[in-house]
Amino acid sequence: MNNRFNKGLKSWIKFGAWSIVYVLFIIWVGNFWWLLLLPFIFDLFITKFIPWDFWKSIKNKTLYSIFSWIDSIVFALIAVYFINLYLFQNYKIPSSSLEKTLLVGDFLFVSKASYGPRIPNTPLSAPLVQHTFPWGTKSYIDCPQWEYRRLKGLRSVRRGDIVVFNFPTGDTVPLRINNPDYYTLVFNEGVQILARTIHPDTIFTHIAKYRGDIYALGRRFLMENKGVFGDIVWRPVDRRENYVKRCVAIPGDTLQIIDRQNYINGKKEESYPNIQYNYYVQTDGTPLTEVFFDKLGISKADRQYTQYLPDNDSTYSKFDPTRKIWDLPLTAEMYGKIKALPYIERIAPKPTYKYDKVFPLYANYGWDRDNFGPVVVPKKGAEVSLTIDNLPIYEHIIRNYEHNTLSVDGGNIVINGKPTDRYTFKMDYYFMMGDNRHNSADSRYWGFVPEDHIVGQPLFVWLSLDKDKGWFSGKIRFGRIGRSGKR
Repeated sequence: MNNRFNKGLKSWIKFGAWSIVYVLFIIWVGNFWWLLLLPFIFDLFITKFIPWDFWKSIKNKTLYSIFSWIDSIVFALIAVYFINLYLFQNYKIPSSSLEKTLLVGDFLFVSKASYGPRIPNTPLSAPLVQHTFPWGTKSYIDCPQWEYRRLKGLRSVRRGDIVVFNFPTGDTVPLRINNPDYYTLVFNEGVQILARTIHPDTIFTHIAKYRGDIYALGRRFLMENKGVFGDIVWRPVDRRENYVKRCVAIPGDTLQIIDRQNYINGKKEESYPNIQYNYYVQTDGTPLTEVFFDKLGISKADRQYTQYLPDNDSTYSKFDPTRKIWDLPLTAEMYGKIKALPYIERIAPKPTYKYDKVFPLYANYGWDRDNFGPVVVPKKGAEVSLTIDNLPIYEHIIRNYEHNTLSVDGGNIVINGKPTDRYTFKMDYYFMMGDNRHNSADSRYWGFVPEDHIVGQPLFVWLSLDKDKGWFSGKIRFGRIGRSGKR
């Protein structure tokens, strides 16, 4: 027995170092049951009652090599699991919602320590995959599901931060179509079916009246067309798709958008140089070339033609519909450059289509992507007065995010079986928007982001690949490597 404790100084130093790291981790996590594993660390370095490295005595070279690889792979997977869970995560920008701040193909180094890592809701999940293995099977086991808890971070989310978060309305997902989200798909399909018998103007004017019909028709359409939409599945919070947007309003803020300008608590939002909006652009017949678009940094996916011109509008009646009208995202600087070109005949902001619906779907507030609110971002502990009119703003929070039962009975709001006209929020919420304001599915369309969905803060771009370029013609954007991803 004494021989088991008779180890060299090196083994005791290793045990001491790993024990200190492990205990500090337990203090951070706040789950002292993990201390029960400390004797195993002691055994690993000192007593070795458990033959952890039994394979090292194997004489067969082939078996030795196999176990050596297994040992290395298991250690690497465990290390990656904990690093990915508590410290850092890789994230690739999939869409242009943050152009020109972050580009499609940017790979981000995301810090979970910035806002504090979450204790996983779904602990039994494979590292390095979000919810599905490359071959199509689910990468996690639903049970157990742990309650939300966040460890202490370096700071809280601030206005202007770029934030990675789990997609809030990504709880219910048609596997073949996940953009737009399930709730928007149900709404859109339901409205289209209902519009066969009722004029769309009537539907949108009295949207609350037709809510039940829209939802029932849309949901049934998705369920009956699995060949198009696929199976519909539910995903826990930490297994939902990762999104990245800019936080424009924090808990307790009052947000309003007036003619595309954000106002926070009555004051104009901080100006970000890469904010861009879409404009209709028409030339005198001069074609816009590849060189033109490359100089402006407009990707092929963002080079669109106009699909809609408003009727009886003096601004847009000047455009010639028989010639190409481009629909392009432009920053203020890009707008100035294009407007000054001699062959540009007309340029005007892209109008809002009257049937484009924003959050909340089943309310008729007259809001659109460029004119929205005012709305107060929910704050933990704050109490809100509930009415039938404002309930659509808060119902998803009450029912889906904070797990209460909610119904309306004869004009009375009933939460958890009790009639009430007030509700106290259990979590903080955030309002997120993309810098590419007319090409971003964000809080204007699906509402607030709960605090338990916050993943982390991008620190920097570690790799950037241009999907429109070849490997020998500028595929790697070297100039972007190392750029900050924070603001």
